[in-house]
Parts: sequence; C-alpha cells; structure tokens
Amino acid sequence: MYKRWFYGARLALIGRMLGKPQPKPVTFVGPGASAQLSRAISQFGIRRLLVVTDKPLRELGVLDSTLASLQAHGVATSVYDGVLPDPTAQVVNDGIMMLKEQACDAVLAFGGGSSIDCAKVVALASANGCTAEDCGGANKCKLPALPLFAIPTTAGTGSEGTCIAVISDNETHAKSGVIDASMIPRAAALDPELMRGLPPAITAATGMDALTHAIESYIGSFGNAETDFFGLAAARLVFKYLPIACRDGDNLEAREAMALASYYGGLAITQALVGYVHAVSHNLGALYGIPHGLGNAMVLPHVLELMKKDAAGRMAEIAVHAQLGEGGEADSVLAQKLVDRVWELNREIGIPPTCEAIRAEDIDELVEVALTEGAAYPNPRFLEAHECRALLTRLSTGA
Repeated sequence: MYKRWFYGARLALIGRMLGKPQPKPVTFVGPGASAQLSRAISQFGIRRLLVVTDKPLRELGVLDSTLASLQAHGVATSVYDGVLPDPTAQVVNDGIMMLKEQACDAVLAFGGGSSIDCAKVVALASANGCTAEDCGGANKCKLPALPLFAIPTTAGTGSEGTCIAVISDNETHAKSGVIDASMIPRAAALDPELMRGLPPAITAATGMDALTHAIESYIGSFGNAETDFFGLAAARLVFKYLPIACRDGDNLEAREAMALASYYGGLAITQALVGYVHAVSHNLGALYGIPHGLGNAMVLPHVLELMKKDAAGRMAEIAVHAQLGEGGEADSVLAQKLVDRVWELNREIGIPPTCEAIRAEDIDELVEVALTEGAAYPNPRFLEAHECRALLTRLSTGA
C-alpha cells in the first residue's frame, strides 16, 4: 500500500510538471516541407547549424537536398552523423563536442527518433556547458536549449513535438528520460517525400509506435481535451493509413497522414504521458536491443487485453472514432473490437506475434523493472507482478 501511495504522489508531481499545455513547433507539412523549413531557419539569424543525423541517411544521400537548401538560404552547416539506434550518453557527448568545435549556435535534427532525441540533448547540454549525463531527469538545467529544429524521416516517435528525450546508459543501455520544455523544436518539417524509401518493416514498427502513443495517452489519467483530440486523431490516421503505407511506400497521401499521426501522438504524450506498453518495451530494448517501435507493437495488444475492463469506456471511444464499431454498442464490446483490430493490424503489417529474444531466466528481472517504471505512468490501473509475468511469458512463447 505504501509503495502505491508513493508512486501516486510521484505521479501527482509529474502531472504538475507536464499536465499543462506545452509550446508547439511551427510545423510545415507536405511535399517540399523540408525546403520550407530551411527558408524559415534562415530567418533566425543563425551563424552555423549543427545537423544531427546518422551515417546511413547521410550515405544514402537523403540529407543532400536539405543541406543544399540550407546553403542556398545562407545557412552554414556542420554535420554530426554519429547517431546510433537508442543513442547512448557518449553518442550525445560526441555531438556536444562537435558543436563546440564547429562553433554552432543551433541544431537541426534529421532522421528518426534517435536522431531527434540526440539532437535535443545536444542542444540542451551545449547551452548549459554540461554533459548528457548531467541533463537526466526533469528540468535539471538552468538555461534553455539552443534553438532546435527537426525534420523526421520516420513516422512514429513524434519526438519532433515533445519535450522528452530518451538516452541510454553507456554500459547497461538502460534508458532514462530527459525532460525540458525548451527541447521542443522551434519548427519542424513533416515531409512525406523523405519517407518514401522507408522499408515496410520500419514503416510498420514506427507506425505502431505512433498508435501506442495515441492509445496510451488517451486511456491514461493525465489526458485533457487537447491531448484527447490529438490522441483520437492519431489513432484514426494510423488505423486507416498504416496498412496503405506498408503496402505502397510511394503513396504520399499515406506517408503524410502517418507523419501527422506521429506528430499528433507526440503532442499527446508530452502532456498525457504513456503507460505499461512503454514500460515493458523500454526494458526489452535495454536488455535485448529490440527497436522501440517494434517492442511497442508486440506489447500493445497484450497490455490492452489487461486494461480493457478498467479502460473500457476510453477504449470504446477510440474504437468509435476510428470507425471500428458503432456508438450504440456496449463499451466492453467496443473495447474488445479495439483489441482485436490491434492484433489484426499487427498480423497484416508483419509484426511478429512473439518475441523470441526473451529468455525465461530474465522474466523475473523484466517484471521488476517494468513494474517499477510503469508505476510512474498514469495507467488506468496498476498491474500485479503475476499479470506482468504472464504477459511476458505469452509474449515469449505465444502460449
């Protein structure tokens, strides 16, 4: 009982920090949006921009048009391409060092969630003359981040709209959050042309990340009218357009819709936070290196099965808004339709039904760390250890 009271008090404090409207980036949407952002950046009086990305994107030439556009608008750039999936503090610190060496006074994130998270902490730590490790937690830095801009090349994390970054420990790869409202980008470009080349597997996993944000923000206890709007909009877009984007990667309508779904999901979780899906997925990523979006996709239907009684009303509203059922049906029926559609969508887009990486001898540790993290989120209810253990067992074996 004391432990639950403690986590309840902790939630209340987090709610006071995050449960209020946050600034939003100026957003350019549609084909050519990245060029529009380049033009906007030139109006900020920036001397040199550090572009934070990864080597594959740079080597594939995806970044070239953006660099050319920035140059055409008189913005000098230096490129840090050292980002890795689930970036560690050392990856961030290397970016901080390059920013200092190149005398950059602003940061552009170009890539997926890992690049955007890395860029956020580079901008925050550089402004405060500290390291990535010093930024861990909520509002730990005195000075606001350097001006930050974002061009996401995947549709899932919504990091271009959030005040949160996730960084991994150099040794253990355990994930920790950095929260600071000044890390919300000044402006972002949602350009579907940059997402056309995404393979179906990445499209699927990142898209389910966006759906997880939409659903967890909506069924949790921190939601408000604004986050509800974004959560419902994101869910409807994902259910309609993710299968299309996976089948036809050149469909710009579907790519743009998924980019918006990702962004809306990010806006929702900035205030409403996430839940047990993320708590389990984060720790699967830390222990086995499972990509975040894929982990969320595999875990989501299992958690919804456990929450469908306590969150029936909210899950029913998602189902109706996403046109999965009719408003006159019972909440329990609609909630089950939502769960069933998530299972079906996973099968349709090729998400594995089981996580073979999970070892039986690790389950007790996973239960402990997932429940500890999950208790800090505004879930519809607390999970018991035996429920989490059963979830992980089913996820590992399919039984």
